[in-house]
Amino acid sequence: MNNITIDKEKCIQCGLCVSDCVARCIEFDDENYPYMKRPGNCLGCQHCLAICPKGALSFNGKIPEDSEDCSTKTILSLIKSRRSIRQYKDEEISEELFEKLKAMFPYIPTGCNSHKLHFSIVEKKAVMRALKEKVNKNFLKLLNNKILSPVVKHFEVYRECFEKGEDIVFRDAPHMIVVSSPLSAPCASQDPIIALSYIELYAQSLGLGTCWCGYAELCIKIFPELCEILEIPKGYSPIYAMLLGKPAVNYQRTPQPEPYKISEIRDIIPKDSCIWCKTKRIITNFLRG
Repeated sequence: MNNITIDKEKCIQCGLCVSDCVARCIEFDDENYPYMKRPGNCLGCQHCLAICPKGALSFNGKIPEDSEDCSTKTILSLIKSRRSIRQYKDEEISEELFEKLKAMFPYIPTGCNSHKLHFSIVEKKAVMRALKEKVNKNFLKLLNNKILSPVVKHFEVYRECFEKGEDIVFRDAPHMIVVSSPLSAPCASQDPIIALSYIELYAQSLGLGTCWCGYAELCIKIFPELCEILEIPKGYSPIYAMLLGKPAVNYQRTPQPEPYKISEIRDIIPKDSCIWCKTKRIITNFLRG
């Protein structure tokens, strides 16, 4: 079970760990110190560890002193310090910065060098507000529809937020990039993900924040009018969306993620797998494809 530890001598009770917790599992106790109220909701993202300005918060025994500083700008440090930004400044990115970002796009690799991706870039806050209003209105219609409500039952917990006009989907981000690919592309699903990965790192090097937004992707796919607003060409499928803007938060240190499993293949070791084992492997391969 995930948990946090607070050094009360260092904690200044600023509330940054509370406000930046995407799962909303951290709250203040009776003495106004943060604590893990809903550990079962914790995603283990370590935003709380990374954002604390005084290094007063430890996560699952991982102490701030073992993290790296976020101030350096090498490629590796950008990768290590990347965070999903869900709090943005209420201002637009300059046209000059947008042009610098877009000038990188032609260098994004695609399968078979198809270069047929389509980028929808929302460059105005007014458009993002209009998208939010449409999405909130559409979700309320679906939630109130007895036949269709089971399709979006996951969003029932946000009903009150939609009614209040809160931006649950786009997190009040001033901009968004949606990448679509033609259905006939050789790597139709992979190319947009590669593209957004390049965009994310370059955007971070420019001082911008991003967030991979599954909710936005879902909305674009189930509400066709959003495809029209985003000028997604016919025959193209929107694959994923990324929020973009100037961060309203400043992370002080890198997280300390658990390592992935790595198989170090240095020789071929013969293995006599049974027919059933091979069949299960083939089925699994295609299920995950």
